[in-house]
Amino acid sequence: QVQLVESGGGLVQAGGSLRLSCAASGRTFSSYNMGWFRQAPGKEREFVAFKRWSGGRTYYADSVQGRFTISRDNAKNTVYLQMNSLKPEDTAVYYCAAAAFGRSGYRETNDYDYWGQGTQVTVSS
Repeated sequence: QVQLVESGGGLVQAGGSLRLSCAASGRTFSSYNMGWFRQAPGKEREFVAFKRWSGGRTYYADSVQGRFTISRDNAKNTVYLQMNSLKPEDTAVYYCAAAAFGRSGYRETNDYDYWGQGTQVTVSS
């Protein structure tokens, strides 16, 4: 069982930066693949970024490639999403998610087993 708690959201002007954190409980955090998703009002939840349990491969949505960076600190049971050059279209509730070891997918919400409660990010123009 893994519990996830996001933090770091807020209001920022276009071009600014935010760093989201996702703190996980559970002794086996390091064996979970971690992802970030976001959901804007009236839209479906969409994939943002992913990092494997081993800290190796990372994947990003095309819309955030080059601007966002996912990282993790297994010693702190925390995954981060550094967001730079923010745009108004990045406005959404951001969720972190954990996928148990052995899962192969990462872009779909049903690829994940656990979700946080979300943190609001608002980018003003």
